[in-house]
Amino acid sequence: MPLFDLPLDRLRTYRPASTARADFDAFWATTLAEHAPEGPAPRFDPVDSPLTTIESFDVTFAGYDGQPVKAWLHLPRHRHGALPCVVQYMGYGTGRGTPVTLQNLLYSAAGYANLIVDNRGQAGSETPDGDEGRLGQTSGFMTQGVLSAETFYYRRLIVDAVRALRTAAVHPDVDARHIAVAGGSQGAALAVAVAALDDIARAVLADLPFLSHLRRAADIASAGPSLELAEFGRSRPELVEQAFTTLSYFDTMNFAARSLAPSRFSVALMDDVAPASTVFAAYNHYAGPKQIDVYPFNGHEGGGQLAAERRLSFLHDVFAEEASPPPIGRAPAEHVSADSLA
Repeated sequence: MPLFDLPLDRLRTYRPASTARADFDAFWATTLAEHAPEGPAPRFDPVDSPLTTIESFDVTFAGYDGQPVKAWLHLPRHRHGALPCVVQYMGYGTGRGTPVTLQNLLYSAAGYANLIVDNRGQAGSETPDGDEGRLGQTSGFMTQGVLSAETFYYRRLIVDAVRALRTAAVHPDVDARHIAVAGGSQGAALAVAVAALDDIARAVLADLPFLSHLRRAADIASAGPSLELAEFGRSRPELVEQAFTTLSYFDTMNFAARSLAPSRFSVALMDDVAPASTVFAAYNHYAGPKQIDVYPFNGHEGGGQLAAERRLSFLHDVFAEEASPPPIGRAPAEHVSADSLA
């Protein structure tokens, strides 16, 4: 696969203008106030499993509008006291999997509590999506309800993700002062959004985030969900600007400018799903302490085993007892008017 995006020296300084509207923060404050109720206490039901070193629980918590959302909680079977926790969000078109899905055992095997969150309505998920507006939708989720920020699919998914973080924080075996949010691709986008919206998240792991710099992603991505945006634009050109106005409220780049938690990103220079410039757009806007791992010859599979080792090293450093706590709060962010994005 050829390198098709900007050269690395330009990527390191690539910081396109924010697309956040003036009411971005008010929109999300209202969304969380109206659609993220505390609801009933989450359920943590023990699961029988052949894993001898990990204890697993089938989790049900109240997500968007109190709708039930599923997750797995993995805990090291031999533990002493409350544990740092990794809240893990899953990639596009997947769900939480089974309790023994091997690729989801990294964090609990390393000694952390690990909440693995389902994706409402996506393949492999056990969480249905509620009844919401679907006008203008093509296949997939990228244009589901895209003509309004109120009905867009990712509004519900992001609220679920915030509620998952708060669910992890109330479990007696979780140290609520030391919770990281993590994911790859769609999961990375959710992690960055959650860190911007809730200070409980004290660290961010964002591998190959998509949903970033969405207008450019629609222009240059040659695989993956961004193609749904291009398909929508071809079929409904008169609605393109309305759709991208909605998308600005969900762009990872705009959330990145609002988080102060320490972060570790990764990018693959041959990624045709989350092109490198869209990842660097989020990274270069990120307001808190940050570092990025660059994989020159990888695509959307990312850095594999090396990336896993680097994630664990980052968590060890962030959660070390002698480390100073990260700053609390959100950074002020740029915004633009709706008519400045032609």
